[in-house]
Formats: sequence, structure tokens, C-alpha cells
Amino acid sequence: MRNDMRDFEMKKTVTSKCHCGSVELKLYLLNGFEKLRRCNYSICRRKGAIVASVLLDNLIIVKGEEYLTEYRFNTNTAKHYFCSKCGIYTHHQRRSNPNEYGFNTGCVDKFKPEDYLEIPVVDGINHPKDIGESSSI
Repeated sequence: MRNDMRDFEMKKTVTSKCHCGSVELKLYLLNGFEKLRRCNYSICRRKGAIVASVLLDNLIIVKGEEYLTEYRFNTNTAKHYFCSKCGIYTHHQRRSNPNEYGFNTGCVDKFKPEDYLEIPVVDGINHPKDIGESSSI
């Protein structure tokens, strides 16, 4: 096990897995689930996921990196990742904050959406960096 992985394991972490279990992520959540949101942008609306954020260094791909498929569109800035075996969206590197990943809370067994009564919907349709169509937050 790498030293950075040992340090990561000692912090408050949760496991995130795609549906088939081929892709597994470890997420360090300093303050729990932060920046919970849904988005009205085309890809976000179609994914239907409740997303939270984590700094890039606080997400580690434990297994299945070879099964992750990357999808980019519009400005080609945001990087969306899906399991190529089961099709589940696991996470994305954000366009609006490239120092963070957004991750699919539905992939975290410990996340219970019923514990969060109001999850805001962000306006991804009117993102200032857009080319024609709008951003993926």
C-alpha cells in the first residue's frame, strides 16, 4: 500500500462504488457531504444524481480505473467518469471549480437522501463559460 494511501485511510473516509462494483473510490470527507446539489444542465438532468464535492486530492481510485470511461462535451473542460461495465456515473472533475470532483452520492452506501430535506438545484443552463449550450457543474 502506498504511503499516501495509508495517510488517506487514517482520515474520515467513505467508500463509493458503481453498481457492479468494478469501480471503487475512497473519498475523504472532512466535513461530511458538502455542496450537495442537483443541476438543471442537460447531462446533469439526465444523470439525475445528487452530487457532492470533494477536493481532487481527497478522491482516490482504489480499483477499476481501467473500467472508467471519460466523457467531455461543449468546452471539453469538465471530465465525467462512468463505469464502462454497468454505465453508472461515479464522479466528474468540475468545470466551475477544476480543483474539485463532484461525485455521485448514490454510489455511497452511507448516504441517505432522506436525511437531506432540501437539496438545491443549481443553474447549469446559464453557466458563464458556455459555448452555446451550458455547463456541467
